[in-house]
Amino acid sequence: MDAELQMIEGKPVLRFERRLRHSPDKVWRVVTEPAEMKHWFPAEVTIDGRRMSFTFPDAAPVDADGGEGELLESDPPRVFAFRWLNDVLRFEILPREDGCLLVFTTVVTNKLSIGRDAPGWTTCLDALVAHADGTKFEAPTKWLPLIERYIAEFGLDEGTDDPDGVRFVRDLVWAPLDDVWQLLTEGTENAVPTRAAHPSITPGKLTKSEPPRLLEYEWLQDGVPKGVVRWEFDHVPLQGTTVTLVQENAHGPEALAAWHVHLELFFAATQGEIRCPWPSDREEELVKRYVER
Repeated sequence: MDAELQMIEGKPVLRFERRLRHSPDKVWRVVTEPAEMKHWFPAEVTIDGRRMSFTFPDAAPVDADGGEGELLESDPPRVFAFRWLNDVLRFEILPREDGCLLVFTTVVTNKLSIGRDAPGWTTCLDALVAHADGTKFEAPTKWLPLIERYIAEFGLDEGTDDPDGVRFVRDLVWAPLDDVWQLLTEGTENAVPTRAAHPSITPGKLTKSEPPRLLEYEWLQDGVPKGVVRWEFDHVPLQGTTVTLVQENAHGPEALAAWHVHLELFFAATQGEIRCPWPSDREEELVKRYVER
């Protein structure tokens, strides 16, 4: 993994390094000039004094606005730092005998988004190096394995065993809220959708359905309601969609492992990949992990 996750003053920070065989002056131009940035940065950048704006020219008009930012530091050819929305990006160029070392850090607002931020910035930095070298860059065509790898590496998929039950909070990347709801419910009304429960749980009656944000139902133990399972979705423009899943009055490694697997499958489905049958070996692996934790 070439992304390092640090916690600095209570904030998550992603750190990357790239060695370049070019002078700091050349790398500075690639890093800071908007005409150069368009070859590797995820948005087109406009700099007007300290004010910065970002656009996605290839997106639909409704999604083209990438928000605004602020130039925070510009010390040629050493340090370039700016804020994009709520994230702070910093590029440091360190001279070396054979070129320079580029150190990139980003202070991330939402730790959950790191699973997609890390492969995104890895790809951008690879494109930056290719552009500086004058070589062709081929972007990844399959993002799901990259995102899943970073999610697992940084523990962003792990649930907690809280006093009221097991709880998971997962990032669903850019999946639209209505699409996520449709995926979960598959048009089911007045009953518990199949995709809202894993094989080890017995659903009872549906207690709440507030499309596209909340689904809640009873779960049964020996035919008696034991608590509820609650799916809650949230969407923040330019930041993406998250799901919070709680099973009340359920505890222990088995409950954590089962929902962990279920959310892995659900996340893959939001990215267009349906996986079946149920991976029992993966569930057993996770039971052992939660026992050891």
